[in-house]
Amino acid sequence: MKNELKKEKLPYRPCAGAMLINNEGKVFVARRIDTPGNAWQMPQGGIDDGEDTSKAVLRELREETGIDKVEIIAESANWRNYDLPKDLIGKLWGGKYRGQRQKWFLIRFLGVDKDINLEAHGSPEFSDWRWVGIDEIVDLIVPFKQTLYADIVAEFRTLVEGSR
Repeated sequence: MKNELKKEKLPYRPCAGAMLINNEGKVFVARRIDTPGNAWQMPQGGIDDGEDTSKAVLRELREETGIDKVEIIAESANWRNYDLPKDLIGKLWGGKYRGQRQKWFLIRFLGVDKDINLEAHGSPEFSDWRWVGIDEIVDLIVPFKQTLYADIVAEFRTLVEGSR
């Protein structure tokens, strides 16, 4: 109970996420290095103080994947929050956050697969990557993010399917 009360007082970490699609309407996912098992996610990361969300998502995408040949198609209508599981609170982000508050972007990849470089900016966050169908995404994600990912898929589905 005491841990739960402490968690409720912690803020959400501001974050920007990218649903990156290729010209076939497939979505980019990458396997996290720091998560045991088969945990995949779309690129996402923190927003610096005063940083514009669209600039943050493009910076994070470039840092995590080396990808910079893109165009933003859409921005999610709402911010979405997720809470970390109890066992991760205090271990991630210096224990300063209870989870993340995320703004998502649908982004078109304008490059070719050889442009993708998970080691582009030093220590990689991902060990592998692949293109998947939009209906595969939610099942690949860690359970505590699945509801959020389902919402993102629902919001961007029509645009992704129309992009093929």
